Amino acid sequence: MKFTDLLWAEALPVFEKIQLHPFNQELREGTLPLEKFKFYIYQDSLYLADFARALAVAGTKAGNSHELLDFLHFAQNAILVERALHLGYFKEYVIDYQSGKAPGCFAYTNYLMAMSAFESYEVTVAALLPCFWIYKQIGDYIYANQTTPNPYQNWIDAYAGEDFAHSVQKALDICDHLADNASEKTRARMMEAYVTASRLEYVFWDSAYRLEQWAI
Repeated sequence: MKFTDLLWAEALPVFEKIQLHPFNQELREGTLPLEKFKFYIYQDSLYLADFARALAVAGTKAGNSHELLDFLHFAQNAILVERALHLGYFKEYVIDYQSGKAPGCFAYTNYLMAMSAFESYEVTVAALLPCFWIYKQIGDYIYANQTTPNPYQNWIDAYAGEDFAHSVQKALDICDHLADNASEKTRARMMEAYVTASRLEYVFWDSAYRLEQWAI
């Protein structure tokens, strides 16, 4: 069994709650209130900027030039998605928020930045993986079960596309390769990082659905 299979099994209850979350169910049905989608898009644009930074830092820890280039490419793609998809939505929906990161986005981005700065390459890769893998799985699920026409079709198509699938598979392969050559202690830390990041994926969607604001 691949290490990523173990990761998926360990965090499966988290994924199932993400899949069944009202945000994703209403997105699938096309009934998600626009206000919540706009909140999500704004927060996601802030998230992707830091995610790209974390990916770039992770690449500097790679043991070979191939993986360095892979992570730099991942970072570039994150920036391109932020620009193309999010700037398109910003214009379409006249999104011009100045409130900054909501608590859920703040927690998730700071966790990934801390992992990339202070943890080993192996643990960092595991922490970054849920954003690839869970988004791909959610995108595929919504694409296969969506109500059409769907006002959020552009978002659905972006995360269910072949280009994104290729990046996800590459990230999975890198994680498995690293785990195959890691100590049991490192594998345990990779597992912990993956599960924590998966939980923060849930927190991010839940934050958008609740239009989360700072309490003080």
